[in-house]
Amino acid sequence: MTTPTEQFGEFLMRDRTWHPPAYTPGYKTSVLRSPQKALISIENDLSDITGPLFSRDELGALDNDLIMNYAKDGLPIGERILVHGYLRDENGRPVPNALIEVWQANASGRYRHKNDKYIAPVDPNFGGCGRCITDENGYYFYRTIKPGPYPWRNGINDWRPAHIHYSIFGSGFAQRLITQMYFEGDPLIPHCPIVRSIPNEDAVRTLIAQMDRGAFVALDSMAYRFDIVVRGSRATLFENHIQGGK
Repeated sequence: MTTPTEQFGEFLMRDRTWHPPAYTPGYKTSVLRSPQKALISIENDLSDITGPLFSRDELGALDNDLIMNYAKDGLPIGERILVHGYLRDENGRPVPNALIEVWQANASGRYRHKNDKYIAPVDPNFGGCGRCITDENGYYFYRTIKPGPYPWRNGINDWRPAHIHYSIFGSGFAQRLITQMYFEGDPLIPHCPIVRSIPNEDAVRTLIAQMDRGAFVALDSMAYRFDIVVRGSRATLFENHIQGGK
């Protein structure tokens, strides 16, 4: 008789050399957020590997259109862009029906949030939030306004590069990923303390969306390609079956 984890397959352990360390004093808020004791690796349980499940019926018609989903008295101000790409696991397999949520600052670098005190104006027609679900091939896309950079209090004159926040729910909760997407050619990227906390330059490059001229919308929007990789299941890996004696 197989156990639930044998039936569905646990997810591979994260490569800690690829991800930034939790404690990074140069990124000041990580000091209080980071664990004080060593992490413990535990076995995936059924809820980790089988859900949550999402349906396109749960999304509104404009959920993936940040240009229109908050517009009231006109269109938001700024550079119109389309962002698209594929969500795959680390074994190269597409992750279908995954929920991707995004949130961002407006074109002037200000969030629609009560705690954002930056002097840049709030855009009355831009909410800065959206979501979409990947198709059977793991493909996703959304429209938005390119966000602006903004100052923050990590250092006396630190500025965040333009970026969009991502929250990804894959086929299992153990695939959950929260990350940020940056834009090709932004001179602020190498100076950002958050980016500098990532020890691997190849890993940094995976966070930078590349301009995709082939996906431009004529006289409307430029486009950026951003592919995402989440943890993969080891259920079908040949080596795993050898190790398990099967």
